[in-house]
Formats: sequence, structure tokens, C-alpha cells
Amino acid sequence: MNRRVLAVLLTGALLPAALAGCGIPDQTDVQVDGSVPAAESGALNGSPARPPEPADSSEPVPFIENYLRAAAAGERDQAYARARKFLAAEARDLLPGKPQTSEVELTVVRLREKPESTPPNNQGTSTVTLKVQQVGVLRADGTLGPPVASETQYVFELRRAEPAGTGLLITELPNVLLASDSAMREYYRPRTVYFWNTDLTRLVPDQRYLPSSAPTERRITEVMKWLADRPSDWLAPGVTGLPDGTQLINNATGADGHWEINLNMPGANEQRLTRLGTQLAWSLSDLDGQVDLKIQNQKRLTVDLRRERVSTAAYPRGGDPMRFAVYDGAVRPLAFGNESRAAVPLPPAENRNVVSASLARADDQVLAALVVTGSDNRRRLKVGTGPDPVTTLNPGDRTFRTMSRPTWLRSLNKARPAGLVAADGRLYRFDGAGRTSEIPLSVPGPVTAVAGSLDGHRIALASGGAVFVAAVSVDGGVVSLGQPRRVTTLLTGVTVVDWVAENELALAGNEADRRSAIHQLSVDGAWETPLAVEIGAPVTQLAGYPGGGDRGLATFSFMFETDGAAWRNNPFDYVKREQVLDVPSSSRATNPTAPFFLY
Repeated sequence: MNRRVLAVLLTGALLPAALAGCGIPDQTDVQVDGSVPAAESGALNGSPARPPEPADSSEPVPFIENYLRAAAAGERDQAYARARKFLAAEARDLLPGKPQTSEVELTVVRLREKPESTPPNNQGTSTVTLKVQQVGVLRADGTLGPPVASETQYVFELRRAEPAGTGLLITELPNVLLASDSAMREYYRPRTVYFWNTDLTRLVPDQRYLPSSAPTERRITEVMKWLADRPSDWLAPGVTGLPDGTQLINNATGADGHWEINLNMPGANEQRLTRLGTQLAWSLSDLDGQVDLKIQNQKRLTVDLRRERVSTAAYPRGGDPMRFAVYDGAVRPLAFGNESRAAVPLPPAENRNVVSASLARADDQVLAALVVTGSDNRRRLKVGTGPDPVTTLNPGDRTFRTMSRPTWLRSLNKARPAGLVAADGRLYRFDGAGRTSEIPLSVPGPVTAVAGSLDGHRIALASGGAVFVAAVSVDGGVVSLGQPRRVTTLLTGVTVVDWVAENELALAGNEADRRSAIHQLSVDGAWETPLAVEIGAPVTQLAGYPGGGDRGLATFSFMFETDGAAWRNNPFDYVKREQVLDVPSSSRATNPTAPFFLY
């Protein structure tokens, strides 16, 4: 991507003073990677590239880079065969072949820097050293599981092939089938399949990967296999799978917008088949047409994919997103162009001493959670729910030294609202009356941020400088979390995180040069790209809108705070005082902080 530097517009009396000590240089305040939102994880256009061949390069570094592409460059059952083409005969036993099945797993790595090579020695051999980050294991079920290996460096030895001039061959190599994350993006498409939550009221997304060369019938077959098998390990506690024993009989068949799926499915009554039809419609969201569901060769249901998606939402999307921020200790609306805006849905008497806030919609209700500060400088939640505007907010039952911006769990019945907040390094659940209770977590270090997904059954955490995701389950109004999964990122010292798309996160931390940056990261770590770099000061607040670009905001929209100044993207710019609405004349002139979205 081309890089550009966004100069800070010092057009107010206060902003220069606010930024003077924040660590953002006047000349290079926020450096932005790209001028448009990043592409979705693994997005591809057109046909997949052909598999690389050993003869494609006679230079050591490009040769090894092609080797890292080879395993991912086609059907999985031929992955070892494609990789072994790059090996000298004497090295074939170092990468033993596997049975010709689709159960092959790929160890996916991210190159931390350009590979290094040595000149050929007297015997004509050279080495290539890869400095890598372990991303995960691409499994046969299309999931990218957490890393298994811990190596940070791999060394390959190469020699010239015989006869002279016919290229290179590998003589020493790791005994694991490696693929680069860039090869995954080149040869695989991300697929989202959907599982019902535990009370069967909404669908929950689950990220998978399928070779981009797969034809339509194969895609339908694989999606049905994934649904019949199991959800991703980390997501399983928050969702419901198909009945045990559900199996696909043969592959999906059909063409021209009409396909058939034949299943064994215990207890295949009308309700279960209807729910499966909804799952298929959303899991095959790029297809229109009809799918006949058969149980042991008997047609039981015809699913019109497009009609089902129109009639049954995967999960509530909320209303049009609106921007807010904290200005002089009160929540105020923000005005940007033609974006939707509305008055703050809070009673003025309660809208005071605010540090950060979270507002959410649940049908005709507004959920409000404020972090406020008292005379002792300790922080407390104030929580209220009801029609717009909320009339009463209840003070929390505890105070804390530090508190993150709260997040509402959108999976709960509006009669039992609940949310999560990080306070003094621990994670707490809170209810509509402001009562808090700690949720035990097996994560390293203090929890500094928590964010709930739009579907309401997944959260992201910043803990101990790393980022985690976890499934949310609700039983009788009681919230519990599955075992958090750490998501690989190039950033260290992660402080804040939020969702910017169904399967994408925005997070802030430090790059290798220890400069603050904001990256976009897929929920499984497969894809990462910088969004804002060289920020110069730690990012203390970050809020994203995960609903896509169909409701007045560009896709991957987010806002953040760094050292007393609020910023936004699309385009990158700081939030100006004149963009804050409904400011009383008696307010102290300051900068907007702690920006967030209501949707």
C-alpha cells in the first residue's frame, strides 16, 4: 500500500495545547497505511493463481517464498506432493508424504521481515533464513486453529539442480508442512458459516477457509460438512450444533441455481430442518437459488436462499449508527456530513462527570452504561435502560481505580440487560441495575478492554498486552464465557480492541519499533493490516462500528482517542470542537474524548 502522512490541522486554541505533550509530532502526527478501508480478510477477485513450480525462480529467496505458497496452492490432498517438488531426492524423507486425503493440516506462518540468504559456498549450497510469527494451523474443517509450533525462525539449505542451469532444490528443511499467510490469501477464500446460539434465537458467525478453486457444488458440500461437523473450538460453548450423527450422504448435486443435499439427520423434524435451512441460506450468502434438503433420499424442504435471508435475519443489526463523544464530562452527539444524528438519550442530571460511555439499542429500548468519576477520583458505573430517553440511571455497587469503556451484550433479552467492563485489571459482568460480579478468566496479565460483537455471542479482550476472543453463552440470564483464544498479532502491548466487521477487529498497540499503531485483524489472526501507524502516543479508547457499509457509514469505520484528542477514520482526521452538538454555553472549552457509536 502507498503511505501518506496526515497533517494535524491546528485550527483551534485548545488542540495544540492538548497535543503538545501527547507524543504526536507536529509534522508527522498520524501516518496512515492506505487511503481507503482495508479489504476483507482474504478477499480475492477473479480466478486463483496457478500453483508455483520450482522452475519459476532460480534465486534462493523467491524460490523459498514459492515453496511457502505451494502447499496452499490447490486441493489439500495434493499439498505434500506440490511441496515435495521443491525438494532434492536426498531430502524427500525430511518431509514425509501423507495419505492422499483431505486431512492434511498446514502450519501457517507470517514473515516478520524479508528472508535472508547466503551466497553459495564451495559445494554450491546456500541457506535461506525465515524469521516468522506462528499464525495457526489450517485444519481440514476449514478452521484456522491456534499455533502448535513455537519456532520463530526456520532455515532452509539449497543446492543447484542437475543438470546445471535447471534451477534450485531444497536439501535441508523443517519437517512440517509450511504455508505463508499471504499464500492463504492468494489461494483461499474466507467463508462464514453460521451456528444457532444456545437458545436458538439467532445465528453466530464462524470463520472458515475454502480453496478459491472450488466450484459451486463443492462449496455447498463443504459448507454442509462444516455445519454437520462442529463449530470452531473456541466458539463451541456459545452455539448449538446439528444433532449428533448428522452426516452428508454423497456430495451436493445440481446446477443453474438448484441444488440437492442428501443427509442422515437424527430427529429431522420440521423445526430442525427449518433452522438448518436458515443456516444454509446465511452460510451460502453469495449464492441465490434453491436447495432441496433430503433426508435419506426423501425431499423434506426446499430452501430459497435469497428469500430466506430476506425473511430471517441472522441476528439483529440495530438501527442507523450515530456518533457520540464525551465533551466536558458529558456525552454529546457528533456531526459529520450527512450521517445520522440524534440527541443524547440521557437525562441531563445524570449526564455529568462522564469518563466514557456505551449506548446500545435493543428493540425500542436504549441501554446506557456510563463510567463516571467521583470526588475521590475513583470510577463507578451508572447504568439505565428504557425508552429513549432513559429517565433514570442506577449507580454501580462498587468503585474502581480504572475502568474500560463498557460494552453491552446484545444476545440478552431486553428484560435482562447485561454488559461487560474491565476494571482494575479484571473482567466484570454488570446488569441493568449496575450490580457487578467478576467473571474468572484464564488469561495472562490484566484485562484492559472488552468489546462485544454485533451478534452478541462473541467478545474480544485486551489482556496482558495481547488480544483474545471468547464465546459468550447465556443460560437463564447468567452470562458465562468459553475459554479465551489468543489471536496472533504483530502488535505488542495491545491496550484496546473493538469489532469493525463481522469477523474483523481493530486493535491498538505497539509495532516492532515500539510506536503506537492501529491494525485490522481477522478474528482468527489469519489476516492483519495496518490502519494507522506512527501515532506517537498510546491509544486509550477505540470504538468500531461492525455493521458494514450499508447504513450511512463506510465499512470498517472506527474512532479512537490518544492523549486527550479524539480521531476518526474514513477519512482520518481529529474530531473538532465544532463537530460536537448540543453543548451548553456554560460548558468549559475542551477537546472531545472517548468517542463511540450508538446503533
